[in-house]
Amino acid sequence: MSWLDQAKGGLGGPLGEAGRAALPGLIEKLLPGGLQSVLDQLSSSGLGQQVNSWLGRGSNQPITVEDLRNALSNEQVRAVAERLGLPVDQALEVLAGRLPEAVDQASPEGELKTPPA
Repeated sequence: MSWLDQAKGGLGGPLGEAGRAALPGLIEKLLPGGLQSVLDQLSSSGLGQQVNSWLGRGSNQPITVEDLRNALSNEQVRAVAERLGLPVDQALEVLAGRLPEAVDQASPEGELKTPPA
């Protein structure tokens, strides 16, 4: 199964243990520029509080589709949608639902660790 198949299946529905473990790597591959670049972009777009909650211990604050649409470039959004094989709106919903968990998993000590390729 390719990483794209894992992304389509794992990101859109309930994740098993294997899917949860792979989530940070899948998100890293989906996001143009990688996870750190997108987090920097979200922070500079006024979403630093959410990003910090994902990196820190404790509960993760949600992010909305509209937050992502406003913070990410049209090119980034289209690239994610194309990679998932989904319409833009659906791809943003998937990303909004899974990004906090992926960042949380990729930062167990409060600092983002790039997942292996």
